[in-house]
Amino acid sequence: MVPSRRTRTPGDRTKLLVVCAGVFVVLIVVRLFSLQILQHGFYQALAEGQHSLYEQLFPTRGKIFATERVSPQLFPLATNEPLQLVYANPSRITDDPAIMAERLSSILEVDRETLRERLSKIGDVYEPLKHAVRESEVKQIRELGYAGIEFSDELVRLYPEGRIGSHVLGFLGFDGDQRKGQYGIEGAFEEALAGEVGHLAAERDAAGRWIATGSRSIEPARDGDDIVLTIDRAIQHEVCTKLDAAVEKHGADSGSVVVLDPKTGAVLAMCGHPNFDPNEYAKTEDPTAFANPAIFAQYEPGSIMKPMTMAAALDQGKVTPSTTYTDEGSVRIGKFTIKNSDGKAHGVQTMTQVLEQSLNTGAIFAMRQVGPKPLEAYLQKFGFGKKTGIELQGEAAGDVSALRDGKEIFAATASYGQGITVTPLQLTAAYGAIANRGVLMKPYIVKEILHPDGTKTVIQPTKIRDVITPQTATTLAAMLVNVIRHGHGQRAGVEGYYIAGKTGTAQVPKDDGPGYQENVTIGSFGGFGPVDDPVFVMVVRIDHPRDVQFAESSAAPLFGEIADFILRYFEIPPRAIDEAE
Repeated sequence: MVPSRRTRTPGDRTKLLVVCAGVFVVLIVVRLFSLQILQHGFYQALAEGQHSLYEQLFPTRGKIFATERVSPQLFPLATNEPLQLVYANPSRITDDPAIMAERLSSILEVDRETLRERLSKIGDVYEPLKHAVRESEVKQIRELGYAGIEFSDELVRLYPEGRIGSHVLGFLGFDGDQRKGQYGIEGAFEEALAGEVGHLAAERDAAGRWIATGSRSIEPARDGDDIVLTIDRAIQHEVCTKLDAAVEKHGADSGSVVVLDPKTGAVLAMCGHPNFDPNEYAKTEDPTAFANPAIFAQYEPGSIMKPMTMAAALDQGKVTPSTTYTDEGSVRIGKFTIKNSDGKAHGVQTMTQVLEQSLNTGAIFAMRQVGPKPLEAYLQKFGFGKKTGIELQGEAAGDVSALRDGKEIFAATASYGQGITVTPLQLTAAYGAIANRGVLMKPYIVKEILHPDGTKTVIQPTKIRDVITPQTATTLAAMLVNVIRHGHGQRAGVEGYYIAGKTGTAQVPKDDGPGYQENVTIGSFGGFGPVDDPVFVMVVRIDHPRDVQFAESSAAPLFGEIADFILRYFEIPPRAIDEAE
């Protein structure tokens, strides 16, 4: 028996229509929910125009600040100036891209073929043509009346302090169409400063056009972090200005100064010469000027290293400040003869006088009391031969590897700062350990990172290690006070204050063989003050001064001038100096 087919009634058709209508309504509601709620940001941006869309997709670069001890205010060292970005929306272009490219290239000074390729990407909605365009150029482009050429406010990097501290900051340069930080803080913190670019997602057809009913979404950009440096703006300005003047005065090739807080390792100032203007970095003829000499320019430091040798001997109990030896003017080690820098024999001398008169033979005597391998260990404990880890690009590690084989000749030359290399920052940190009762702190230059959500990351000081005992540090500091009061460092002194320090006049190795260049020296001075409660530790370096030979006439006076400013800036009252001490 064949079953009969059921005939659809009008009621069945009505039910089917109701179901279909219900499904359709649900789909519309879902789609409206997606458009009005889930994709609200995307369509709002489109409704407000391409300008708003650009602002939502591209982050604002974070700023860089310094502080001043006397003010809670933040001072911008790197900020943003509003200019214009010129970009194309090829989907709206109606003119011939080749003709447009030819006219635009003369205004924007951009390669014509590059412009033609970008203008020809039919269906695309964003192709950058040139960044940092001035209003005068924008006006010329507007007068051409081209459809599809758009403009957007763009924040361009501005460095209000100009050349002051340029090595610390670096600059914001272009890598193709992308702006990227290079050198200094700009390079080291590129990711944090740049923020995160937003994303635009949309379905397209085979021709690359947006599908009207396709899914679309926008993820807004995250603005970059602001960075607050440990740099004190007032000290930085004073240090950089005086360094420039000193290099010019002595006809020197270059120079650098580092100032730290010895208790924390915070960088209060860091300057180099020659420097550059980060606002016009492209005009810098010699790109080596971008490298920070305070962390990059390693050198044989000379007698400024003698306090580290003396620290080892004092710490091991091998000598005291009053321990004596007989200085005969030279020391014979194998086939080598090492002389004092003045070529004289001084007779019976104490260890304090060794530092005051900067006697090479006395440094060798102190080294021999300790031994080559222990000396190497102490120099490593002071941080030599290893990067400090400061938050800047291009730091050199220095080299103390000559001490590894334990040969006495290498330990002898190292005892007075030859045959090994260091950086000014390493020296400053090492002197900071003496000032800080034997504790070596890690140098750091970033104080806080301010995040766009209102939170912040505060950088805490970091202790590296105990290098020498507090008793050794106190004893050595007193010996270094005598260097300034009675020795070669007198011009580094500040009237009314006990300042500790040591000169160093280093020879410069030849580029084409063994030995040293004639009449070429590097003058350094390292020290801290006031000695009973130091607020600063500093190393000054002057490369190849033409008018003087020794550091006591180049680096030491500059140290004294800066020290005088810092002590008064910190409002530390002078005290009566007992000349009989």
